[in-house]
Amino acid sequence: MDLTVVAYVVYLVVSIGLTIWVARTLSRNGRVFLADVLHGNEKLADAVNHLLVVGFYLVNLGFVALYLSGDETISTTREVFEALSTKLGVVLLVLGVMHLGNVYVLNKIRRRGVMEREQQPPVPPQGWVAPVAGA
Repeated sequence: MDLTVVAYVVYLVVSIGLTIWVARTLSRNGRVFLADVLHGNEKLADAVNHLLVVGFYLVNLGFVALYLSGDETISTTREVFEALSTKLGVVLLVLGVMHLGNVYVLNKIRRRGVMEREQQPPVPPQGWVAPVAGA
């Protein structure tokens, strides 16, 4: 069997496995944020969470597929490891960026929801000050 094909198979198996693991982690933990943002509307939180996971899969698996091909010919075991380390390193970086992006967006949405709920000042007004003449 050609070593290039072996490298492709290993790359696909590891990349798809990592993508599934990260998506499940985001789904499980992101649901808590969404439920908080959506004021406890569990059905809506589940629906939005599912849509986010589908988008995550599409973007990451699309990148994995586009990044599969390589120009170099792999003829030794060392070259297999070098090609895999480069390709998997880039996939891990993309997954990390996507993960941080999701966490950032979810946190921004959550903060916005918290700010909307806290419309009253933290301390009630206790009086007023007369305006200064000539100011």
